[in-house]
Amino acid sequence: MSIYNWKLRGEPQESIVKNIVESYKIPRGLAKVLVARGLDTPKKVNDYFNPSLDNLYDPFLLKDMDKAVERTLAAINKKETICVHGDYDVDGTTSTSMLIEFLRSLGGNVIYHIPDRFQEGYGIIPQTVKKLKDLGVNLIITVDVGITSVDAIKYANSIGIDTIICDHHEPGPELPPAFAILDPLLPDCLYPFKHLAACGVVFKLIQAISKKLNREEDAFQYLDYVAIASAADMVPLVDENRILSYFGLKLLNEKPRPGIKGLLYCTNLKPGNLTTFNIIYSLAPLINAAGRLGDAMRSVEMMIQKDEIIAFQMAQQLEQDNRMRRYYDEKTFEEAIPMAEEFLSKSDRRCLILHKEDWHAGVIGIVASRLVDKYHLPTILLTTMYNLAKGSARSILNFDIHSALKECNNLLEEFGGHKHAAGLSLKIENLNEFVECFDQVAHKHISNEMLIPELIIDAEINLSELSPRFFQVLTKFAPFGFENNKPVFLAKGVYSKNGIKMFGSNSFRFRAVQPININNGNIFFEIDAVGQNLGEKIKHINSNKSFSMVFVLEELYNGNQTQYQLRVKDVMPES
Repeated sequence: MSIYNWKLRGEPQESIVKNIVESYKIPRGLAKVLVARGLDTPKKVNDYFNPSLDNLYDPFLLKDMDKAVERTLAAINKKETICVHGDYDVDGTTSTSMLIEFLRSLGGNVIYHIPDRFQEGYGIIPQTVKKLKDLGVNLIITVDVGITSVDAIKYANSIGIDTIICDHHEPGPELPPAFAILDPLLPDCLYPFKHLAACGVVFKLIQAISKKLNREEDAFQYLDYVAIASAADMVPLVDENRILSYFGLKLLNEKPRPGIKGLLYCTNLKPGNLTTFNIIYSLAPLINAAGRLGDAMRSVEMMIQKDEIIAFQMAQQLEQDNRMRRYYDEKTFEEAIPMAEEFLSKSDRRCLILHKEDWHAGVIGIVASRLVDKYHLPTILLTTMYNLAKGSARSILNFDIHSALKECNNLLEEFGGHKHAAGLSLKIENLNEFVECFDQVAHKHISNEMLIPELIIDAEINLSELSPRFFQVLTKFAPFGFENNKPVFLAKGVYSKNGIKMFGSNSFRFRAVQPININNGNIFFEIDAVGQNLGEKIKHINSNKSFSMVFVLEELYNGNQTQYQLRVKDVMPES
């Protein structure tokens, strides 16, 4: 049986596909992908293949942007002390770094603060505001936090500190009384794109200030930060995010700043071919490691560092932290598995909620994501901090975990996030009641079909279509990321040639062959394929019978040569 529910996006209208093929001289299989993804006119395809900074939205469409710009410029002109208050993840630290560099370039007197995950927890708190007052701060700009920090903002107002909130999380029932709130998710915000990372929101502030000063071009030098944050925070790489990420990656590859070079050296990456994949799996874990195991302000110090050697030394320390993080990650995952099996064996659960008082708070979000992959259930992992159960929630497709937490709000001390991921805390004595409440909500909103992970297929193609031109055009679909994944293809009537070669404990390689009937005769097209962690599918491939397979395409670089292969995602026998 398939491990996925295969779902074809739908057979696009032939006349539309033909129009795209003729307009752009691209292979029909890729035209089908474009149309299936809603890029069904030449203009849409042109904007997609040729991202332009001219297509960015006016930053002043964000509610309160006028006020935020005026207050920030007033603080700079009056030499007031500005504090950028960030968060300890990649989105928060890149946002902080970017805004520090920009405001200082305008002559701003800027300090910054990243909360300690273990001492302060998530967000801005009154105790921190008090410390900032003692340091002479007149204006706090929060980035990636603040939209639910009502008490802290009220306290800031009471002691004469203005606040500007730059956030992208869901607002709570009560908005903080900040001087200005920049968040595209505000109910009355008319900004046309709702899926910016926090770093994207901060960039819009930088863009607006630059525009006000008649130097808008200055803003674009910070897009490398936005590209890193957008990939790491898994925001949809469509529309404006795709433009920001495209030009941000261009900066990373052509002119990486000294602080980022330190990271690249440490991860053995070289500018030139950096992708969102490199960000997610190499750069982001090191940036995150500082906040997971210690002081996240180290990540900011590294990124704004002007000396490449010092930045490299800082990155080395983060690499050591990341190795320790992986140890805690694996230990927690191994402990969670038997607990999960026991939890799920007791009744028909539509969620997974686990609590262990000594789990490391810095890794439970990562482990929650791994458990979602394993069990395909919305998952909440909790540890104990200050006599509270505090943790991270991760979701499955089409289940809004933030809204689900809202339905159990009476049992929570605090929560925040978005539909894919959230943080929460509650009294330990409320834990059992919370489990039952959340499970009831999950039963209400999760259908049987949602329990089987979907494998969305962009188009069915023949292997004969995989020409050099096909691969050349495919590169124009990048940067890849959430909601702009590598195209997923389906091929039917495939056989394996010359057997299967195993590698690792559960992976294999084979030569995929597909006969195509041309003029009443079969012509065979073949290409290398690899199936990772698909060992249970070998019986369908090694049976001398045809099978269907779902795959993505990969380029392999070997010196000056480029080779291509299929990375198989699933296989199904054909009767």
